[in-house]
Amino acid sequence: MSRRKKSHQSHGKASRPRLWGKHAVAAALDNPERKVLKAWATREGAASMQFPAEVPVTLADVADLGRLVPHDAPHQGVVIEVEPLEDIWLDGLLYNAGERAVVLVLDQVTDPHNVGAILRSVAAFGAIGIVTQDRHSPPESGALAKAASGALERVPWARVVNLARALDEIGEAGFWRIGLAGDAAGDLKDALGPPRVALVLGAEGPGLRPNTREHCDALARLPITDAVESLNVSNAAAVALYAASLG
Repeated sequence: MSRRKKSHQSHGKASRPRLWGKHAVAAALDNPERKVLKAWATREGAASMQFPAEVPVTLADVADLGRLVPHDAPHQGVVIEVEPLEDIWLDGLLYNAGERAVVLVLDQVTDPHNVGAILRSVAAFGAIGIVTQDRHSPPESGALAKAASGALERVPWARVVNLARALDEIGEAGFWRIGLAGDAAGDLKDALGPPRVALVLGAEGPGLRPNTREHCDALARLPITDAVESLNVSNAAAVALYAASLG
């Protein structure tokens, strides 16, 4: 397994992403594993946060904050610069799981808004974390953290070099691996059953890669109508997580 590589950010120094928005910033401040380096805020924004004494806070107006983040980013009066979170090891994620557990595996889902929304659903339905390929997943960023609404700080995220090898390890840890595919013969509810489940989702459009499919124990589809061809991957993840939580 690889350790998480530090990524380059266009809004913030290399490997030091900037997070914005009250939920994302408050969650980062509450996370003992997160190192906050500096903060910028309006007076109202600063009053709504509990910044530690060691974090330098610069008071700024809304326009100044807008220049610290991507265009039109909804910063809500507060921006922070942070160190990326420490790496999560896949084996630690799997073997610390309980007798019943759900883990989400993403096959080359790269859009930060989708991954952020998926993290939020993972937190909402009590899954143990997500697994992605290191080179084909988004780095920590303000956009991802905003979409996650605090879940980036709470959901374990294991990044791996080789997803097929990771799926082998997931299977060896006793997880039943279900790949979500629109062309599958059976519905997800029929594939569920074992107490430990790995839900494997591919990117919109391409879906699961052939090699990823081969490393699943079963393929299943969501029972959607013909009114739409498919669901957005973050919506599909939420539905699948809800279905798995019922078991």
